[in-house]
Amino acid sequence: MDRKPFFDAARVLAGGKLTQKQVDDLNKVVDGLSSIHGMTTSRVGINLITSYEDEKLIAYDDGVGVWTIGYGTTVYPNGIKVKIGDVCTLEQAKAFFTYDLKRFETAVNNAVKVPLSQNQFDALVSLTYNIGETAFKKSTLLAKLNNGDFKAAADQFAVWNKGGGKVMKGLVRRRAAEKELFLKK
Repeated sequence: MDRKPFFDAARVLAGGKLTQKQVDDLNKVVDGLSSIHGMTTSRVGINLITSYEDEKLIAYDDGVGVWTIGYGTTVYPNGIKVKIGDVCTLEQAKAFFTYDLKRFETAVNNAVKVPLSQNQFDALVSLTYNIGETAFKKSTLLAKLNNGDFKAAADQFAVWNKGGGKVMKGLVRRRAAEKELFLKK
């Protein structure tokens, strides 16, 4: 994050000069803003996602009619949906995953208005990777989180356990793992 415009504005508000204490305090504020809007998924989060998103180089039906390839990719970076008969290389699957991960990190960074720990962020990216940006942005989980109720937000992970209207064992396990990571210090 470029701090210069922030400090330039602060100097104007302060009448031209900032004390060292003011600079130190402003740095803490900027660091806090950076942690809210610029987090990336850690290796722990990536491992969680890929432990549930199998590597498949031939498109498959995810069980509810959504064609998927690679590590859970449903829409290619060019905006075209995955369809029956599609194939990809391992390198393409990894590139699709990297693209998808950045998209879902951005969705979480933009939607969450409270500071998160790395584990909380990773759990939310894993959830969003699976349920999609729109569902996450409209979720009760996000509303409770943004109201500062982390416990109630954590309890909402279990709500997202259905595919095609049916409870799916794999989703029950994934949501439990995400909740556990979310609550981990």
